Amino acid sequence: MADRPARLSDVHQIAAAMPHTKRIEGPKGNAVYQVGGKSFVFFRTPQPDAADPETGERFADVIMIWVESESEKLALVQDPRSPFFTTARFDDHPSVLIRACHLAEVSRTELAELIQDGWLSRASKRRADQWLQANRPISQ
Repeated sequence: MADRPARLSDVHQIAAAMPHTKRIEGPKGNAVYQVGGKSFVFFRTPQPDAADPETGERFADVIMIWVESESEKLALVQDPRSPFFTTARFDDHPSVLIRACHLAEVSRTELAELIQDGWLSRASKRRADQWLQANRPISQ
C-alpha cells in the first residue's frame, strides 16, 4: 500500500497504538495522550499564541507533539515548506505544533515516525528500549 497524506484520525490511531499509552481528557475535553503520566501528543485548546495574524482568531485545531531534541524541533520548524511551527511560548520546550487542517502536508509514515519519536522521548528507558527492540528494522 502506497503512503498517503496524514489525517486527523491517524494522530489518534497512531498515538493510541503506542504501548502503555493512556488517553485522558484535558480540562476542556481536549485529547491528551500520555505514557507513564507524561504527555507526548496534546490537542491544544485555542490559545492567543496561535492565532490568525489577520483576524486574531485563535486556531482551534492545534496539535502539540513532543520531539526528541531541540535539533529535531529546529529541523521541522525552520523549513519554510514545513507545516510544523512553534511559538515564543514554546521556546526551549521539546515540541512542535501543527494545525489539523495542515496534516495532509505530511505523509502518514512521517506522522507515525514523529509520534513514535515523541512517545520514545517521554517513555521510561525500559519501555523505550523494549519498543525499539520489538520494532527495530530487519537488516537485509
